[in-house]
Amino acid sequence: MCANVSRGCTPFLEIASPSGVYLGVGSLRTPFAPCDTPMPLTDIAIRKLKPAERPTKYADGAGLYLLVNPGGSKLWRWKYRVAGREKLLALGAYPTVSLAAARDSVIDAKRKLASGVDPGAERQAVKVAESRSRVADANTFRNVATTWVHRQDVAEVTALKTQWIFETFLFPDLADRPIAEISARELLGVLRKIEETGKLETAKRAKVKAGQVFRFAVLEGIVDNDPSASLRGALKPPKPRHHAAVTDPEKVGELLRAIDGFSGQPVTLAALRLAPLVFVRPGELRHAEWDEFDLDGAIWRIPAIKMKMKAAHLVPLSPQAITILRELRRLTGNGKFVFPGLRSGMRPMSENTITAALRRLGYTGDEMTGHGFRSMAATRLNEMGWNSDAIERQLAHAESNKVREAYTHAAQYLDERKRMMVAWADYLDGLRNPQPTSQYVSVAA
Repeated sequence: MCANVSRGCTPFLEIASPSGVYLGVGSLRTPFAPCDTPMPLTDIAIRKLKPAERPTKYADGAGLYLLVNPGGSKLWRWKYRVAGREKLLALGAYPTVSLAAARDSVIDAKRKLASGVDPGAERQAVKVAESRSRVADANTFRNVATTWVHRQDVAEVTALKTQWIFETFLFPDLADRPIAEISARELLGVLRKIEETGKLETAKRAKVKAGQVFRFAVLEGIVDNDPSASLRGALKPPKPRHHAAVTDPEKVGELLRAIDGFSGQPVTLAALRLAPLVFVRPGELRHAEWDEFDLDGAIWRIPAIKMKMKAAHLVPLSPQAITILRELRRLTGNGKFVFPGLRSGMRPMSENTITAALRRLGYTGDEMTGHGFRSMAATRLNEMGWNSDAIERQLAHAESNKVREAYTHAAQYLDERKRMMVAWADYLDGLRNPQPTSQYVSVAA
C-alpha cells in the first residue's frame, strides 16, 4: 500500500501473488500498478482514512497495518511468522491505541519472538488463565453450596439447618475458596476444628453436607472429584444420642400439669399443650400452617416437603387438639403460621422456643426435650397394646417408595390411627387428672 497520503497519493491495497509473495501495491483505479516507495503511516493520514465498501488494509511496515472496516472501525494488526507459519496479532483499535503505541507493541512482540516466545500464544495463555480465574472466583465453595441448597427439594426446617451448618462451621474457612482448589487435607482441617470443640455429631454432619456439595459440583463439571470421599473413618464417631423423654405415667401427668401452669406466651403454651397430642417432630409442629388444618374434618395434612422422610403425612386430631387449635386461631388465624415467631409473623416460632419453655418448667435436657413427646407416645402406646404398625405410621417413621406426593401412603391404618389418637388424648387427660381408684390399662380397640 502506498501510505504517502500526505503527498496526495491515492490509498493503495497490498497485492500478493497466490503463493503469498509480496508484489507491491495498487490503487483502486489501477489495481496492479506498482507504487512509488510506500511511506509509513502518520496520524494525520490515519485520521483522513475513510471506510470503503470492503475491509481495507493500510500498511505501516514491519508487518504492522491498520484494518479499516466498512463500519468505520480502525484496528491494528501485526503479521508475523513462527516456524514458517504466518500468524496474526491484534494490537487494539485506533485511536485508543495510537500509532506510536502500536509500533511499540510490535517492537515488544519482536523481542519476544527473538527470545523464542510466541506473543500470540502467550496472550492466549494469559486469557485462559484469566478465564480460569474468573471461573474460580464464581465457583467458590459458598456459591456452589448455596446453589446446591436452593436446588434441594427438602423441608424448610431441613434447609435452614443445612444453611446453619454451612454458615457456622464451613463458610468461615472455605466460603471464598475456589471449590476446585479445596483438598481433602484442607477439608479435614476444617472438620477437625469442629471435632476439637467436642461437637462430634456436628463434625460428622458437616462432612456429609460438604460431600453432597462436592458431588453436586462433580455432576455440574465444576470439580473432578469429591475430596470428602477419602476422609472415611478420619473423624471420631459420635456417641449415640437419645432424646430425653418422660415416659413413666405418673411423671407424664406431672409434666402435663406443669404445662397447664405455664405462664409464658399464649402461643408457646398452645404449642406445649398440642405437642403431646400430635407428637410430630418439633420442626413439623412449629412450621404448621393454618391452611393445612381441617378442623371440621379433624385432620392435619402435612405436605411431603415438610416431612423428614419426604412423604406426606396425616395427623388425626382429637377433640382436645381441636379445642386448642380453635382457641389459638383467635390469636394467629389471620397469619400464615399457626405458631408465628414473636418478632415477625412471617416466620414460625424459633426452634428453641419449646426447649426453653421446658427449661422454664424445670425440666433439664437430660429429662425432657421437644422431641421427647414422640418417645413418650411411642413408649406408652406400645405398652397400651396398640398396633405397632399404626404407631410407626403415625410417627411417620416409614417412607413411601412409590408415590411420595400423594396421601395414599399417609392414609395407611388411618381409621385405626383416628381411634388411637382420640384414645391417646383421653389417656393423657386421665394422667393429668388422675382418679385415686383409676387403673390405666390398654385402650386399644
